[in-house]
Amino acid sequence: MSDQLYIGLMSGTSMDGLDAVLVDFSSSQPKLLHHYCQTLPADLKAELQHLCSPGNNELHRLATADRQFAEYSAEVVINLLRLAKTKPQAVAAIGSHGQTVRHMPDALTPYTMQLGDPNTLAALTGIPVVADFRRKDIALGGQGAPLVPAFHEALFRQRIAKGSSAAVLNLGGIANITVLTNADNQVTGFDTGPANTLLDLWYQLQHPDSDVGYDANGAYGASGKVLAELLEAMLADDYVQQSPPKSTGREYFNYDWLLGYLERYGEAEQTWRGEDIQATLVEFTAATVAKGLTQSTKAPVSNVFVAGGGAFNSHLMARLAAHYPEADWQSVTALGVDPQHLEGMAFAWLAQQYMLRQPGNLPAVTGASRATVLGGLFLP
Repeated sequence: MSDQLYIGLMSGTSMDGLDAVLVDFSSSQPKLLHHYCQTLPADLKAELQHLCSPGNNELHRLATADRQFAEYSAEVVINLLRLAKTKPQAVAAIGSHGQTVRHMPDALTPYTMQLGDPNTLAALTGIPVVADFRRKDIALGGQGAPLVPAFHEALFRQRIAKGSSAAVLNLGGIANITVLTNADNQVTGFDTGPANTLLDLWYQLQHPDSDVGYDANGAYGASGKVLAELLEAMLADDYVQQSPPKSTGREYFNYDWLLGYLERYGEAEQTWRGEDIQATLVEFTAATVAKGLTQSTKAPVSNVFVAGGGAFNSHLMARLAAHYPEADWQSVTALGVDPQHLEGMAFAWLAQQYMLRQPGNLPAVTGASRATVLGGLFLP
């Protein structure tokens, strides 16, 4: 076994598939050796989406999906290792995020739940699994999210010019930012609001026969007109107005959330088109990200590096730059990282942090009372 090779597994809010990466941590900068992504089976995806909201017979359905997602994860890991021509014995551990189905850090009794039984994953792959990363932070009074800012700091801090600040923006299902300020060595980060979770949802409703299921290059959104009254109402949403630390997910920003705003402003229904809603959702994401960047530092952020699927949406990228022109906007490829695999690498890093018994959270980001080692170890 190598103590330097780790696998990271990440399935985000959009639930479009599971990203798996094999990472070598033997040098000062982690090296992505191989990556593999496998689409989530349609029936499992539908069940996971249903479990994000209250329903019947939840306990049985949740336990079943927990095992099924673990079996699917094991299949993805085995395929990754086959493609990378790497034996399971060579991997120190798998860092498995699991699939979030409920994230309620602000509930009366705060909790978060990720499915993908790590016992099953370890047994089927023969590799130790580090999982359950979020609940320790919540136990310490934190949000349990976002966790990637600690990795962003470890990976990118030394690349930021002295006296300046930079942000890493992840545009997955949810948009989250990490702001690194070299002048005072500070790190801030939080979920600014929805990104692809609403954009994909609305696009799929308008294009049920689409082969891709998302607005390629943002062309559909770019063809619409922003509905100013609807946008203003969404920007007044309680989550948007909430001060950080904060985190969110599909259980908040979902179809019911969007439908509530559409019904409230239904008098405009005769004039708006499907593409107008898409354009307004793009503007909503761009505006909430810009608001988050403004909240994070006194001085403007100099550079924003974008990761996640949204980095390939040229219309969204243009609107982000328009809302926050103070920064130079570019993909994280400028930092030598593929935008699709940054989060997977983060969970490989969190697994290594656990094995080294080093903290994985940043209290300034999550609101936890202290830094702590995250996760638990599950042996084959």
